[in-house]
Amino acid sequence: MGNEMGAGSDEIIAVDRPIGLFDSGVGGLSVWRAVVQRLPNESTLYLADQVHVPYGARPRAEIEALTHKAVAWLLAQNVKLVVIACNTASAAALDSLRQRWPKIPIVGMEPAVKPASARTVTGKVGIMATPGTLQAERFHLLVERFAGGVDVYTQICPGLVEMVEAGQLDGQEIDARLHLLLDPLTDRGIDQLVLGCTHYPFLAPAIQRAVGQEVTLIDPAPAVAKQVQNVLASRQQLAPPAAVPDHRFTTTAAADAFAATIRRLVGVEAPRTTHLATTTAIS
Repeated sequence: MGNEMGAGSDEIIAVDRPIGLFDSGVGGLSVWRAVVQRLPNESTLYLADQVHVPYGARPRAEIEALTHKAVAWLLAQNVKLVVIACNTASAAALDSLRQRWPKIPIVGMEPAVKPASARTVTGKVGIMATPGTLQAERFHLLVERFAGGVDVYTQICPGLVEMVEAGQLDGQEIDARLHLLLDPLTDRGIDQLVLGCTHYPFLAPAIQRAVGQEVTLIDPAPAVAKQVQNVLASRQQLAPPAAVPDHRFTTTAAADAFAATIRRLVGVEAPRTTHLATTTAIS
């Protein structure tokens, strides 16, 4: 695996170290975008395990193992905080990650059940997510804790992650698939729709068309970015206001294709991308 530097050390982590973000693919760029918008002076290191994308239908134990290896690699690069920018990986591994590295702040994703339940007028909310997220105990505990008196309707959305990975964000095929998946939710009368996978915000315009303007989409990325800011502030690890950020992107697949996707999805004109051989870190 390699060196897990910083994972168990009492060393004060320098404020100029990057924030590490991990996702199975490009979906976590929606979280990266929110973090960079809120914390423009912070440097970042983004890791995409595109060789194994999508994670959603993989066995929980496999997702957990892949996530642990990815986080170990990020820590070896001296990141000061890790964001698991993937709902499925968070559901499978967040608790065990925090147990393994208790001194490193690890921020995860979870479907935004709490805000959806608080905002609904009809008392009906929809959650679109992967099987790995919806079947996890973490999700059921969220519903139990925050959705009392609210009807929660879930929808597994096969194929959407693959479409985003391929850069297919619009068009008749997307519209048709979204109507097939989401019409059962709108027929139930939902007025809040939680985007329970970090890939889905890149489909937000098409999703909004499918469900209509009367349904509010909830993207958890801004709340995650705020949590990152709060954690770093509490640890006195925020980058100084004059810091010049450095953003790096690594994938277990082809770096050139990854760079093209980054440009298309989040507008980074010349992203610094590298390839990480799966035999050394993620396989």
